[in-house]
Amino acid sequence: MQLSDRVTGGVLVVLGGLAAWSGSRLPAVPGQDVGPAAFPMLIGSGLVICGALIALGIGRSFEVPEGEMPEDAPATASRFHGLRVLIPPALLLFYMLASEPLGFLLTAGIMVFVVAWALGASMRLAVPLALVAPVFVHLAFYKLLRVPLPDGVLPAPW
Repeated sequence: MQLSDRVTGGVLVVLGGLAAWSGSRLPAVPGQDVGPAAFPMLIGSGLVICGALIALGIGRSFEVPEGEMPEDAPATASRFHGLRVLIPPALLLFYMLASEPLGFLLTAGIMVFVVAWALGASMRLAVPLALVAPVFVHLAFYKLLRVPLPDGVLPAPW
């Protein structure tokens, strides 16, 4: 059974709207600018925007029609291609085991690189992304949310 993009996008809009609405009902924490409502409202708003874009069909022209492969696409029909589904749980296990000794920045950098490479990004994109993305995530958690992350061998300069 296949669902149309309008149905899928509509479900995401409703789910995001409910997440943002229920997040907005969370009580504020006295003395803090950012409370527990910020994260659900941010995620809910992102779901609403993405769901609306899917429902409206924006970006559909970038999709490859089913059954067709672009000429420059690498052949991915190896026997191990299906094992890519194990990457997310393996990365969660890796973070659990490596974040304390290596630290957040190094562990997250490795994880971003592995995910980007597994999804087909070139080295020219995967390496800078692995260097920049963990810094922004660390800044968001450390400065905005005030959640300490493990320092490890590469502590953050702030």
